[in-house]
Amino acid sequence: MEVTLRQLRAFTALARTGGFTRAAESLHITQSALSGLIKELETQLGVRLVDRNTRRIQLSEVGREFHSVATRILRDLDGALENIDNLKRLRRGIVRIAAPQLMASTLIPEVIASFRREHPDIQVHLLDCAVENAIAQAVRGEVDVSIGPHREGLTDMAADPLFDLPFMAVFPPGHPLESLERIRWADLVRYPLIALQGQFTNRLALDLYRQAESEIPAIHPSHEVAFMSTALSMVSAGLGVTAGLPYARTLVDLYGLRMRPLQDPVIRRQFFVYNRLHASPPPATQAFVRHLHAHVDERDWGNPG
Repeated sequence: MEVTLRQLRAFTALARTGGFTRAAESLHITQSALSGLIKELETQLGVRLVDRNTRRIQLSEVGREFHSVATRILRDLDGALENIDNLKRLRRGIVRIAAPQLMASTLIPEVIASFRREHPDIQVHLLDCAVENAIAQAVRGEVDVSIGPHREGLTDMAADPLFDLPFMAVFPPGHPLESLERIRWADLVRYPLIALQGQFTNRLALDLYRQAESEIPAIHPSHEVAFMSTALSMVSAGLGVTAGLPYARTLVDLYGLRMRPLQDPVIRRQFFVYNRLHASPPPATQAFVRHLHAHVDERDWGNPG
């Protein structure tokens, strides 16, 4: 039994209008086409749904019972189609994103604010966490997308490059580093270094080993903290210096700190937008990621000094 939507819509239109002419007009089809759809439906069901006479039509007992079912089916279907259309046209939707705490307190709020101005009906839920935990949120399916640095072994994750930025020296005003024309890594590590916990220091030491053309500066952090905002606060208090990426400029300025390029060697970090490889992000999330890329592309991070 293969009942079609066209047959159901023809039947409910006929029941609603009480006549073939008006029902055909409401569906923008010919009267003969409507009559054919009703006959096909009755044939499929094996029962008569409509009693016809020369003046008007009348639903049979089976037709009246089937009409309530057909009406409910079409109402639910139309509601589902409208919901999908709203999602597709960004009239509704939820974006769930995880980002490292520093990015969640600098770049991402700017992106959310400008995105909401364009799409006020879309909700954006931001989860701020440590760098090492951000990607894990998408791996576990707790968010739609995560932002994080390159990590090995993420075979089930799609990685969309977002930006590639150099490390910068961050220090308080009046610090001896400020008088240098060029700041080298060897200059930075002469002072108490505040670094992030986890893989930050090990990866940095490995990059220095790979890229240094002369003496390799040893990294021995005086403090290791969970969040870069904590490191910046400690730098502001005169407890040391740190290395960060240019997207933190707004928070660096808020603390009244200086940010200068680090050289010999220039070490860069690439960040990606991660999502599960075989899961299609909803339309609202896709639109937010496009907006994020556009926002990053507009930023002048090429010469942040």
